[in-house]
Amino acid sequence: MKAIKLLLSGLLILTSILSFGQELNANIEKSSIKWTGKKVGGEHYGHINLKNGFVHINADKISKGSIVIDMTSITNDDLENEEYNAKLIGHLKSDDFFGVEKFPTATLHITESTKFTDGTAEVSGELTIKNITHPIKFKTSYKDKVFNATIVIDRAKYEVKYGSESFFKGLGDKIIEDEFTLDIKLVVN
Repeated sequence: MKAIKLLLSGLLILTSILSFGQELNANIEKSSIKWTGKKVGGEHYGHINLKNGFVHINADKISKGSIVIDMTSITNDDLENEEYNAKLIGHLKSDDFFGVEKFPTATLHITESTKFTDGTAEVSGELTIKNITHPIKFKTSYKDKVFNATIVIDRAKYEVKYGSESFFKGLGDKIIEDEFTLDIKLVVN
């Protein structure tokens, strides 16, 4: 009788997990976001901290999720000269770029994904930068409690205008590419 009760309890728990899925919360300390922006003749890169996040898995798919990015934490990793590094970070935080005083966070809301096949799925969602929201799609991999994704973002859609040929003509070698990337490593508990 005890064995039957344990078996039924186990089946009930398994059914509950399969029916309702599992919410996986981000481990902020172990997760990372690397940004890369390109310009004529070079690029800059650095990191941005994750403020919080979660992913809900149901039936081998992401059913929802959210990642909040702390835009005030943006760093630069490629400039060794402290003065130039500080100028670049200050400029990225200014209204010319991300206006972090007015918009201290950016948010990625995940609305769904395809089923994971060989550890990879295509994710759909909405990205909000500077209080402007657009749909976004990208691929993610999942293994050993780590989601990895490279997201290509067109900054012109979010009114990040500085050095953009989408807004200014005749910039010559002062052009900064509209597309930048975020390499996200989301470690979940």
